[in-house]
Amino acid sequence: MSETRPDLLGSFDPGPQGAFDGHRPPSRELVDDCVHCGFCLPACPTYTLWGEEMDSPRGRIHLMKQGLEGEPMSAALVGHVDACLGCMACVTACPSGVRYDKLVEATRAQVERRGAGHRTRGQRLVRAAIFALFPHPRRLRAVRPFLALYQRSGLSRLVRPVLERLSPTLAAMESVAPPLTRAEPVAPLTRAVGSRRMTVGLLLGCVQREFFGDVNAATVRVLTAEGCDVVAPTAQGCCGALSVHSGREAEGLAYARALIDAFSDAAVERVVVNSAGCGSTMKEYADLLADDPDHAARAKEFAAKVRDVAEILDELGPVATRHPLPMTIAYHDACHLSHAQGVRAQPRRLLAAVPGLVVKEIAEGDLCCGSAGIYNLTHPEPARELGDRKAANVAATDAELLVTSNPGCLLQISAALERRGRPIPTAHMIQVLDASLRGANGEGPAGPG
Repeated sequence: MSETRPDLLGSFDPGPQGAFDGHRPPSRELVDDCVHCGFCLPACPTYTLWGEEMDSPRGRIHLMKQGLEGEPMSAALVGHVDACLGCMACVTACPSGVRYDKLVEATRAQVERRGAGHRTRGQRLVRAAIFALFPHPRRLRAVRPFLALYQRSGLSRLVRPVLERLSPTLAAMESVAPPLTRAEPVAPLTRAVGSRRMTVGLLLGCVQREFFGDVNAATVRVLTAEGCDVVAPTAQGCCGALSVHSGREAEGLAYARALIDAFSDAAVERVVVNSAGCGSTMKEYADLLADDPDHAARAKEFAAKVRDVAEILDELGPVATRHPLPMTIAYHDACHLSHAQGVRAQPRRLLAAVPGLVVKEIAEGDLCCGSAGIYNLTHPEPARELGDRKAANVAATDAELLVTSNPGCLLQISAALERRGRPIPTAHMIQVLDASLRGANGEGPAGPG
């Protein structure tokens, strides 16, 4: 068992007030749904690492209950909630149907408003830097030339050991920086190949758009090959997922409203997402904006259209010819796809339909890899432990390619495999399908890692 624990203590004095204000506190009804049976314990990554009750879902729910009963916002509450990856494996495991996802999201919003002072100055600076950059595609685009120069220079061999001694957070940022691929902008409208079966909108994303343009391009090629007109509104920005998952409620809702507005005239039947974390939040827009008089109805309509790319392809059924890909892959379930959205069978069915492709399951497949949105930057030590654990299980499959449906997972596991001295190529699930449709003749897709 690991003994690494993030520091939970701070110097902030919250005063005599209770833990939560009146704006969307965690629901007492949902808190009371938890019967403390313990089924969540083996599913929880932080409990698996540390074996501490307060770092399990039921332990965190106990802290929420105390807050609802008048206990003040404490360093312990802030620290244990911050230490949660938000992977939602506990939601899948819970026999009582406890909605821990809604509870932790509500609690994190309270922490951001009322408890952020319990974090150290360094922790606050890291979070501020993350949200000043990652939800902003233009700022990410400005970073590309500097990252490209750094990667071409080979300086990482010198810089990485220094960063590991100076700052785990900076070292984590350096290790998971995406290898740059050729920019592949998506056209505002790409017509279907052959008869049109559906018109879909495509979320371009932030990190996905600027650092994984090849994934977006592959998504468009596969969708059009399967008979979809693909609309990608140029005005779209961040979906708000990182902000919502981190408790930055007002910011996240502003991004959500703007995205709904960007798609308002698109006239699409579905909105397709190829990033698991983004899709999970976009499917929750109806709940998130339920109190918004201008967007509530539109948010409900929008959320009902959102599908992961695997869902929409599985729903449509194949019409394009699959060419053989004689190779063995390991498929990793991204937490926000499998646990938050319940999408497990669809990617596997799509991959199984590729001739010659052998799909291997990964041991402890439900355990998070440690990426978890911004978690590997805010909590680099436990994230690294989880990444190393996942990499060991991936390496044990002897697969030639690691495949998943989330960019953060690809970067996190790639970095861990490199630390083990067992680097293998990585690819998004859609890139595998794209390679098969285009006839890669066994060469396989070129992944980002």
